[in-house]
Amino acid sequence: MPPVPFPSTADDGIRRHSVPQSPLNLFPILPTEPDPEHRAGDSAPVSTGPGGISSDTFPADCHPPGTGALRVPHDADGRSRRAPVPLVGIARLAASSPPAESRRKSAERPEYYALPVRSILNHCDSDRVPFEWTINPYRGCEFACRYCYARYTHEYMELDGAEFDHKIFVKQNPGALLARDLLNKHSRGDAEHIAIGTATDPYQPAESEFGVTRACLEEFAKRPGMSLSITTKSNQVVRDLDLLKEIATHSALYINVTVTTMRPRLARLLEPRAPRPDLRMAAVKQLRDAGLFVGVFASPLLPGITDREADLEAVAGAARDA
Repeated sequence: MPPVPFPSTADDGIRRHSVPQSPLNLFPILPTEPDPEHRAGDSAPVSTGPGGISSDTFPADCHPPGTGALRVPHDADGRSRRAPVPLVGIARLAASSPPAESRRKSAERPEYYALPVRSILNHCDSDRVPFEWTINPYRGCEFACRYCYARYTHEYMELDGAEFDHKIFVKQNPGALLARDLLNKHSRGDAEHIAIGTATDPYQPAESEFGVTRACLEEFAKRPGMSLSITTKSNQVVRDLDLLKEIATHSALYINVTVTTMRPRLARLLEPRAPRPDLRMAAVKQLRDAGLFVGVFASPLLPGITDREADLEAVAGAARDA
């Protein structure tokens, strides 16, 4: 999913400023026993399914809390090469994340994990994007786009980037955490743009079960004067028309629907589990008919694959009609 541009002028009323990086380690080594203020049970409760979730039920490559969550390098014969290396920060949180209960029964479904996090709002200190704050409700994305640039983010959790589309981490307690983040941000008088869906799609299939994106929108609906953008490849965005219309009455809201090609067979090759292009364009029309500001991203342009003049004309024409 490409970086999210949004209308920008000298007098758009949105403050932008650079925040100096702290010299401190962003992911300090955590104690073996979790900090009482950041225990999963306190900051990110996990809902149990009909059968419950056992405290000793963890994926094969994860460790239950209290074991130190160590990563131990091994030789080919299985012998340890050196002393265990403790996992830190997001890698430790991911390692202790229990499976999230799913209604889906298909063998092709991804593995879902309930990820305890300390914040929903992320600061983005980069000259390459025009915004300073982002929200990615999930880590990992089931759409499995062949050109995805965000797969490397799974490596921060000591996971292979190839697992990006079938190990999906669901951020826990999103509403309460975002309410706290926005309260702290507004108390400092900040009003920068917030981009939703910069690394993972906020309306991937997980959203229909876990509703992290909707929980965030419910908080934005309570706070006027915001500037938000949402970028997605999914027509599921129309599910939240009620909240989107409410937000648009008192905040700047830009919705971006990515359509790389109108050819369904090519789209299936490039974006195996994303909704068909015609469904996305239908969502654009429905959003526009509701009076919302919506645009189409024809990106990425893949040389020799999606950049032919006829292909670009087809996307532009469909966007015009919608």
